Amino acid sequence: MLIQWYPGHMHKASKEVKEILPQVDLIIEILDARIPFSSKNPMLEALRGDKPCIKVLSKSDLADPVVTQQWQTYLEQEQGVKTLALTTEQPEKMRQLSELCHKMLPAKASSDKPIHTLIMGIPNVGKSTLINILAGRIIAKTGNEPAITKTQQRIDIGNGIILFDTPGMLWPNVENKNSGYRLATTGAIKDTAISHDQVAFFAAEYLLQHYPDLVQTRFQLEQRPQDEQQLLEAIGKKRGCLRSGGHIEMDKVSKILLSELRAGTIGRISLETPDMMEKELAELVIIRERKEAKKKARKEKWKNPG
Repeated sequence: MLIQWYPGHMHKASKEVKEILPQVDLIIEILDARIPFSSKNPMLEALRGDKPCIKVLSKSDLADPVVTQQWQTYLEQEQGVKTLALTTEQPEKMRQLSELCHKMLPAKASSDKPIHTLIMGIPNVGKSTLINILAGRIIAKTGNEPAITKTQQRIDIGNGIILFDTPGMLWPNVENKNSGYRLATTGAIKDTAISHDQVAFFAAEYLLQHYPDLVQTRFQLEQRPQDEQQLLEAIGKKRGCLRSGGHIEMDKVSKILLSELRAGTIGRISLETPDMMEKELAELVIIRERKEAKKKARKEKWKNPG
């Protein structure tokens, strides 16, 4: 699923980020622990340069802990990058972020000058909740839907750290179709912008492949469904999502599956691994090359119509 969802305030925020980066000592990027690759903003990768970066894997209580550890090892292979797996259920651990900022900038920490950090993250990744805990007071609006923060904020969280907060930013389009589905599955994209059925089929197929026991236990299924269609139908029957004639109400079933996956009631689930992303990136390179070849062929045809 190719996602194109770029509200006006996100475009404005991307311009502001470019302007503010020269003033920034360190970048904090909030990633969804369930989708650390799909939830990172490629714009930041291009702009960061050699600035140190802390990648916070938020909502780690919803993610598979084994996979989260794989991601931390993988991400820290990059020069100047450290990771921290956090959850809103452990506010005391969230405060380790301040300590890590000082450790990554020892020269700054020993001076009287504050550390200026830029905190970024896609919509609904838990950024505002983290800011409120770090500041010890309600500063940023929070909500269980994307695109709550609309304007940039400058926040003194104490301990010699100034945060520049930005609205949650997606980018103009998500090239990797699987990343688009994963963003939709976790709720990073507003439900009004997608088809529940389409996303639920993607999620159901993935769950059957990687977490079949969790699904079977949660929905009390006697037999393991053979495919995503069977799984959704089985859930529909269990939860009474039936129309007249015994037909399954797919939109209702889809909403049940997605809401329970997002809430973690099915279990701790990660939707991508480093190995999966390496393969998908390789496939994306081939897709780009094919697109470029087609584009070139069209130009040649236009130049030489005969």
